[in-house]
Amino acid sequence: MKLLKQLTQATGVPGYEGPVRRVIADAIAPHVDEVEVDALGNVIAHKAGKGPVVAIAGHMDEIGFLVSHIEDGSGFLRIQPLGGFDPVTLVAQRVDVHAKGGDLVGCIGRKPIHILTDDEKKKPIDMADLFVDVGLPGDAVAKKVAVGDIVTMHQEFLAYGDVVSGKAIDDRLGVYVAIEALKRAKKTACDLYVVATAQEEVGVRGAQVAGHRIAPDISIALDVCIAADMPGVAEKDQISRLRGGVAISLKDARSISHPALVRAFRDLAAKRKIPHQITLATRGGTDAGGLQLAGDGSAAITLSIPTRYVHSVVETVHVEAIESTIALLAAFLETADKVDLAG
Repeated sequence: MKLLKQLTQATGVPGYEGPVRRVIADAIAPHVDEVEVDALGNVIAHKAGKGPVVAIAGHMDEIGFLVSHIEDGSGFLRIQPLGGFDPVTLVAQRVDVHAKGGDLVGCIGRKPIHILTDDEKKKPIDMADLFVDVGLPGDAVAKKVAVGDIVTMHQEFLAYGDVVSGKAIDDRLGVYVAIEALKRAKKTACDLYVVATAQEEVGVRGAQVAGHRIAPDISIALDVCIAADMPGVAEKDQISRLRGGVAISLKDARSISHPALVRAFRDLAAKRKIPHQITLATRGGTDAGGLQLAGDGSAAITLSIPTRYVHSVVETVHVEAIESTIALLAAFLETADKVDLAG
C-alpha cells in the first residue's frame, strides 16, 4: 500500500496533474517498454506483445479547486471547483493552497451557524457560501496567493479495521490496481497500453484523446463505484457492497459493457474463486465511455472497487476488494487472447 499512499497524497487536479503524473511515470516505467506523456497530459505506458490491443485506464486527476477571487483587506479566498463536490462535505475541512509563494494550509469556512437567520439555516449550503482562510492577514495573502492557484483537500491516508481511507482514492486507486496487476501477471497475452488519464472528472477528456491514439480492441476502465450499503439506503439502491469484492459493471450513464467482456470477467472470477459482484449505475461514468468511442470503437468494460463516501476526504475501500480487483485484472491479462468478442 506504500504506492497507493504516495499516489493519493500527490497533487493533481484536472488540467494540473503534473506532480502525480511524475509519481506514476516513475512507478510504472520498470514494468513496460515505453512511457510517454501526450499533449493533454495522459501517461501512456506500452508493453509490446502479441494478441488484441488492450487499453487499461485509470484516471489520475482528483477533484479540487482554483482560487477565483481574493477578498480585499481580509485575504479570504473564494474558490471554484474542478469536479463535482457536495458542499456539505467541505465545511470545516482543511485544504492545501498551492501558491506561487509556497504551499499554504487553510480551512474552508462559512458564516457561523450561531448568527445565521432562520431562513439561512433552511437554505442548502452552496459553494458561494464558502471561503478559504489561510491564517494570514490580507496583505500577506496578496503577496503569496494569486487567482488561478490550485487548492486541494488536505487529508492523511489511513489504514484501520479492514479498510484504507483518504482523499483521491477516486481514482488513484484505479491507477494503483493497473500497476499492481501488470506486475503480478505471469504473462501479458496482448499488446498492452496502461493509461493514467487526465481530466476525467471534468468529462473523461483524457480517455477520449488516448483512445483515439491507441485505437484499442479492448478497453478496461478502472475506477471506484458507490458502496452505499449503509443505514438509510434500501438494498436495491446500494449499487455495490463494500466487502463484496471487485465490481464488474454492466452499465453506467456513459457506457454499456460489452457482453463478451462481462462474460469473460465473470467466468475468470468464478474459475479462480475471486470475490466479485455485478453492478449497474444510472448516474456517473468512467473512462470506458471515452475509450469505447475511439476510432472505429472498442469493446469496453469497467471494473470498479466499491467505495464509501466518494468525492470526500474520507473515501473508504475494503483492502480485500482491492486485492480481488488486482487478481481479476491480472488473470485477464494472462488470458486476453482467448476472449471471443464475436461470441
